[in-house]
Formats: sequence, C-alpha cells, structure tokens
Amino acid sequence: MTATTIKLEGALLKDIQECKPRSQTLAAYVREALEADVRRRRMALAAQEYQAFLSANPDEAADMERWAGAPLAASVKRRNP
Repeated sequence: MTATTIKLEGALLKDIQECKPRSQTLAAYVREALEADVRRRRMALAAQEYQAFLSANPDEAADMERWAGAPLAASVKRRNP
C-alpha cells in the first residue's frame, strides 16, 4: 500500500475529531469515509447503467416489473403428490 499524507484544515480536523468514535483512529475514520463515498459513487453509476440497460431491453424491463409486483408475502401453494 502506498502511504499518502493528506492535510486537513484546522476547522475540518476539529469537526472530524468531534464526530468520530473515540476508539477509532483519525486515519481509520477518514479511510472508511472515503471508502463509503467511493462505494456510493460506484453504486450510483451502476444504477444509471442498469436503467440504461432496462431502457434498451424492454423485455427485461417488463420481467422486472412483473417480479416487483409479485406477492412475496403470500403463502406458497403446495401440490399434493
């Protein structure tokens, strides 16, 4: 892993230190915050790509609509052997 130093302004550093758990280091807190931001951005991009896929594939979109409307809380019908 490449070591990187990031400088934070005094006010921002103070705010971060006040909101992070005492048991967590500053580096760990910032790392987790950045990882979460990267994950959110990737998920947003994936959602956009999936919406484009559904727009280009109407059959898939129809299948997903039927699936979303499925009665998931209803009990399963069993066949008698």
